[in-house]
Amino acid sequence: MPDSLARVGREVIACERCPRLRRWCQKVARIKVKRFRDEAYWGRPVPGFGDPRARLLVVGLAPAAHGGNRTGRVFTGDSSGDFLFAGLHRAGFANQPESIRRGDGLTLRDCYIAPVARCAPPANKPTPVEIGRCREYLAREWTLLTNLRAVLVLGRIAMDGFLAMLRETGRPLPRPLEFAHGASHDLGDGLRLFCSYHVSQQNTFTGRLTPRSFDRVLAKVKRHLAHEADG
Repeated sequence: MPDSLARVGREVIACERCPRLRRWCQKVARIKVKRFRDEAYWGRPVPGFGDPRARLLVVGLAPAAHGGNRTGRVFTGDSSGDFLFAGLHRAGFANQPESIRRGDGLTLRDCYIAPVARCAPPANKPTPVEIGRCREYLAREWTLLTNLRAVLVLGRIAMDGFLAMLRETGRPLPRPLEFAHGASHDLGDGLRLFCSYHVSQQNTFTGRLTPRSFDRVLAKVKRHLAHEADG
């Protein structure tokens, strides 16, 4: 049977590779928090989502305990998602500036989002081994998203996980590739890597990452995609 994004998604949802993460996600889904006590939590691994013809891949870290682990869609239902989707909307990659739940009408345009870890981790810190167990899913999405020309990594861990996936697929990479907000790197064949601080509260509430500084990164992405289209 040929592979597909839908098949990858089904296998992600059914994944049981990381017992620690599965126990944690299920515990969070059972205990909940007061503000979401009447909601049914997803409590399972969370697949990537977006436009299958996307030229932009956004790589995040992991679902949030009361965000993606609750709603079943990465960056959905939490403040990180509020910041991310508002930025993607301003840049034209999303049809609306917020995402509250699955089925809320959000559509990504020319953009696909995937985390390097598919389960919400305790303290938002998956281990390197756990990220490694998820790498197959990112690699398969990478293969299936045949129009990609730009990758936006949200944070150093996302960048490290993405580059590790590329190395495992045998893609030659230039060295060194250093992470810095606003940095970009040529990966060859018209593909370019862009870096941003993660859209977590730790960065957005402190002003380390602002809407304006995030917009500047997305503007660089759009210029690159426009150049590739003209070329």
